[in-house]
Amino acid sequence: MSAQFLSRRAFLLGAGSAPLAFAARTPRKPGYNVLFIAVDDLKPYLGCYGNRVAITPNIDRLAAEGMVFTRAYCQQAVCSPSRTSLMTGLRPDTTKVYELQTHFRKTIPNAVTLPEQFKNHGYLTTGFSKIYHGGLDDSRSWSVPWWSPGGPPWGSKENEERARRLDASLAKQDWKIARASSRRGERGPAWSAPDVQDNELADGKTADAAVAALEKLKNDSFFLAAGFLKPHLPFVAPKRYFDLYAKTKFTPADNPFPPKDAPEVALHNFGELRSYSDIPDVGPVPPEKAVELIRAYYAATSFTDAQIGKLLQALDRLGLRKNTVVILWGDHGYHLGDHGLWNKHTNFEEATRSPLIISVPGQKTAGRKTSALTEFVDIYPSLCDICGVPIPPNLEGVSFKPLLENPDRPWKKAAFSQYPRAVKGVGQAMGYSMRTDRYRYTEWRVPGSDFLAVELYDHEKDPQENVNVAKRPENAALVKQLAAQLHAGWKAARP
Repeated sequence: MSAQFLSRRAFLLGAGSAPLAFAARTPRKPGYNVLFIAVDDLKPYLGCYGNRVAITPNIDRLAAEGMVFTRAYCQQAVCSPSRTSLMTGLRPDTTKVYELQTHFRKTIPNAVTLPEQFKNHGYLTTGFSKIYHGGLDDSRSWSVPWWSPGGPPWGSKENEERARRLDASLAKQDWKIARASSRRGERGPAWSAPDVQDNELADGKTADAAVAALEKLKNDSFFLAAGFLKPHLPFVAPKRYFDLYAKTKFTPADNPFPPKDAPEVALHNFGELRSYSDIPDVGPVPPEKAVELIRAYYAATSFTDAQIGKLLQALDRLGLRKNTVVILWGDHGYHLGDHGLWNKHTNFEEATRSPLIISVPGQKTAGRKTSALTEFVDIYPSLCDICGVPIPPNLEGVSFKPLLENPDRPWKKAAFSQYPRAVKGVGQAMGYSMRTDRYRYTEWRVPGSDFLAVELYDHEKDPQENVNVAKRPENAALVKQLAAQLHAGWKAARP
């Protein structure tokens, strides 16, 4: 490795900072950088998705400079399985990560993650805040140890030592993170609006740290991943973001009831929300509380939008926008009282559909939308394809780069999601859900038993999925057809 190549990596973060330590890398030809933005629990309640209430000017600006995927679906609607699938390019049944404790290095130890693939091909890779699920970072993914809000400065010796401690902790615990269960009341209220500056909260600190890193990396080839925690519960944002929204703008969901004829296994009791002190232990959330929560969700979304704006402004100021791919995604959708549900943890459209926006320098289709069925497992091969990085042969998604050239071209026949659920007295079921152009078809099965529950929703007639029509006699042939398509699986649905 040349002395010149090494010298480019010996910069300091600032006065009193330790020199940044880099893993040995092979120099590469100049190409696109990647700004990889992950947002926790973000549903498509954004201006660029047609929501007239949301105040999200920065995400909307990114959409105007890129492409909005209006039908993008996660592989499992909960944080760690979704993020693991996206970051490895593998579906949950391959990663065997279905919950929040298992680290994928335990189940697929030789997997090469998305940032690791970029690192292996000459990029400097670095992660900020929540990229993998909390506490389950992956040191092999990063050239510079992962940074978290409240931790030591990015690139410092202290940050490297923190990363080593995390690795040792994960190894000692057999890749499982011990989590104390939250008893009712310990978490406080589900939302708050402190009168503070943005960088007094975690996401503001993340934006500041990521901007500082961009300033140091402007002459390098980088893959910078910035993760934002809001609008995940609790819905906390500085008061000025709440002030953007009058309470009168909001009403409870207009379908606060389970879908007619839906099986019980498709639903849940939203225990995540109930763990907060201002939410009832049983029964529905009262209408006035529902309005509070929905307003707070929007406020937290606008707060995160402002932090994303800081990153986009830094790209412009540093002259990086012309050679940086920007991709933004929410790790899954979210229920806000629809079907009487809150949080995620289902196979319904509201939980599995999530924002996906990408902007590529010189993109001829900037400002366009595509309704092509897309999956988060497609993000890994797509970024490789766009940036000229080899695509590993074992990935289970496909590159959507052709859609950037022609958003209306024929594409996937279906997108697939899944969710596990215990069935009382029977065992652990897995619900496999398939979204086609018109239908959502879901089967719940318990291995080794005769248990089978089926759902069918016609999005042409019932876009809110309010009526399960799987058992209607006139749909018998359609159910048989969709079941065969589901069983054929994702390989048969490729474009």
